[in-house]
Amino acid sequence: MELHGKIHELPKQAKLLIGAFILTLSFGYYTGLRFVGENTGNTTNGIEEHYLGNEADEDAEVMKFKKSEKEIISIVHTHVISMSVIFLMLGAILLMTSLPVKLKKLLIVEPFISIILTFGGIWLMWSGVLWFKYVIIFSGILLTLTYTVSVVLIIQQLFRKV
Repeated sequence: MELHGKIHELPKQAKLLIGAFILTLSFGYYTGLRFVGENTGNTTNGIEEHYLGNEADEDAEVMKFKKSEKEIISIVHTHVISMSVIFLMLGAILLMTSLPVKLKKLLIVEPFISIILTFGGIWLMWSGVLWFKYVIIFSGILLTLTYTVSVVLIIQQLFRKV
């Protein structure tokens, strides 16, 4: 079955559904990013402090404690599953666009690699591999860039006349 370019053939109601879904999903995604920023300051040291605590820092404005193993398992589990579903749905929509095949492949595969690196990285950093905080921030940025590019391209494809 050929999916390439099928997005342009969808009825207006289906395009409306996809557009509403993308906008709502984006609201949730970027709200989550704001939450990350509030908790970590979007810095490598903030990421480390958020998961490993800052009890040793007597000058800390807010005292943070190391997450328990149950908390880390819960964070990793829920985020990997939910983000995998998010990017599965985005990928399915991307398959229907008329974008170049190589670009679609990149936008479809990259998020899954970044999800594993980001949340596997959180687990590894929590376990003591502290340099992984750099991988976490890099893969998180890449994940967000991929999400943003995918959303922009999907919206453009929804309104594009063939």
